[in-house]
Amino acid sequence: MILLTHRNAFKHELTLFEKVRHPNVVQFVGAVTQNVPMMIVSEYHPKGDLGSYLQKKGRLSPSKVLRFALDIARGMNYLHECKPEPVIHCDLKPKNIMLDNGGLLKVAGFGLISFEKFSSDKSKVLNHGAHIDPSNYCVAPEVYRDEIFDRSADSYSFGVVLYEMIEGVQPFHPKPPEEAVKLMCLEGRRPSFKAKSKSCPEEMRELIEECWDVKAVVRPTFSEIIVRLDRIFAQCSKQGWWKDTFKFPWK
Repeated sequence: MILLTHRNAFKHELTLFEKVRHPNVVQFVGAVTQNVPMMIVSEYHPKGDLGSYLQKKGRLSPSKVLRFALDIARGMNYLHECKPEPVIHCDLKPKNIMLDNGGLLKVAGFGLISFEKFSSDKSKVLNHGAHIDPSNYCVAPEVYRDEIFDRSADSYSFGVVLYEMIEGVQPFHPKPPEEAVKLMCLEGRRPSFKAKSKSCPEEMRELIEECWDVKAVVRPTFSEIIVRLDRIFAQCSKQGWWKDTFKFPWK
């Protein structure tokens, strides 16, 4: 449930939620417009968010990483392909990705940040200090620095989320998130991969490195990300990497 007190922000949210329909995006249920604060009601997910799931589980198996990555990428690709204008999330992070009862991931938390639009794909955050969390280690450098950004900012965030699923910890752990953000967004540093190559194929590392590249033009679109994840999934299936999913109790 999202509480909103500003009528214009509420209308913006409501318009977004009403038109969004995808299995990997949190669904709109209804709205309360007669009382203050006004409320947008979305589907409830008792299993919580990906952030809590990762805190509990730690590093995920390769098969689960790929399945979760595809869920997120499909939801984000849908938002980016919305007409007449793409829906840029700008706050994609584990806490804004929900887990449903069937184990499917759904993107949530989009539309909560107000933008100043320069074109259909070029924006700047309005009231930057109020909207951008300085501890959000998934935020793209250009967004963190209060610069103009496009949909590739979400690809950057996706790369960081993918890294956390593979490594089981936040970037530069055990440094606090605020410090990790500065290292990544102001100094251009990236965390190292500690997972064994068996847990993280080289193609996956390359994808992550392209997603979180300092140059926005290098980052792949979500339609490209889906194609590459499907290719990695097919390659790993041939090589029998999914044995971790089917362990016998006596082994």
